[in-house]
Amino acid sequence: MKITRILAYRVELPLHETTYKWSGGKSVTVFDSTIVGVETDTGLIGYGEVCPLGPFYLPAYAEGVRAGLRELGTHLLGEDPRQLTKLNRTMDAALKGHPYVKSGIDIACWDILGQATGMPVCELLGGRYGEDVHLYRAISQESPEEMAAKVAVYRAEGYRRFQLKVGGDPDLDIARIFAVAAMLQPGDRLVADANTGWVQHEAIRVVKAVREVDVYIEQPCFTYEECLAVRRQCAHPFVLDENIDDLNILLRAKADLAMDVVNLKISKLGGLTKIKQARDLCVSMGIGMTLEDSWGGDITTAAIAHLAQSTPTEFLFSTTDFNSYVTLSTAEGAPKRVNGRMSASKRSGLGIKPRMEVLGKCVVDIS
Repeated sequence: MKITRILAYRVELPLHETTYKWSGGKSVTVFDSTIVGVETDTGLIGYGEVCPLGPFYLPAYAEGVRAGLRELGTHLLGEDPRQLTKLNRTMDAALKGHPYVKSGIDIACWDILGQATGMPVCELLGGRYGEDVHLYRAISQESPEEMAAKVAVYRAEGYRRFQLKVGGDPDLDIARIFAVAAMLQPGDRLVADANTGWVQHEAIRVVKAVREVDVYIEQPCFTYEECLAVRRQCAHPFVLDENIDDLNILLRAKADLAMDVVNLKISKLGGLTKIKQARDLCVSMGIGMTLEDSWGGDITTAAIAHLAQSTPTEFLFSTTDFNSYVTLSTAEGAPKRVNGRMSASKRSGLGIKPRMEVLGKCVVDIS
């Protein structure tokens, strides 16, 4: 089997709640997503998706995905999409860095592998654990009262894990944490995610002010060293996210006891092949994980579901269903939230079929 063509489509994904806000005054109203199609000489076509959270979150941006595919794509024609480790080595040799560019191709090739073998991707990634996985809901940054009120709304939809967007004014963030924590019920989990938004002394003030609250603290500062300094003065369970972008820093964080949970994102690491390496390493080291991506729609959500459900249950802290945040469906067969949980398709590959009328004309065509 050989890759004969690589296509990309640009799709805008509006939000149900109109705006998503997080640290530093950053916000997005419409997400710019790239759907990647990989065609083969057997007629099988696989699909992936890459959707950066704007150009100001991670070193990734939407047009960069398309530009990178134009640079990378010709090097992959004639390659066997089922040989995923070899394919990733080819991509890394042809384009240094830029893992998010490679992510959509890698996901699409896992989709092809699943179709070729007649197996769901989660079974190829290690096996299916349980019937479904629990989801978290991100609470966009608002006033303490507005954020607390949303907990009841989201709990009615079945969510029991809540990711509170903080990382602004420390005193306001302390009020946000107390207000939302007051709404929790037994079995709920609360994460205060600063998305690198505090400087070190502010982060220490916050964690000391909320030391009696049952809350996880996520990525308080920009650098790894700052986060580690906060971690060493923090009694709360601690989550790292933005700083963890390869196996070397993951191993360092384990050695430093820098975290209890790590947030791994598919496109940040470069696709399912490389996030599987990180996931399996975390399992061997006993580290809990949130498994997700930066953002996306139906195809990203399908990839997340397969990754999450192939993870041993005791190590899966949470995952998410990005397609429930947006108003546009790009594929049939994508996972749907049921009482705060979702499950990976039991059909072969990712189990999705793109809605070509939604995708429209391709913006990248390499053959």
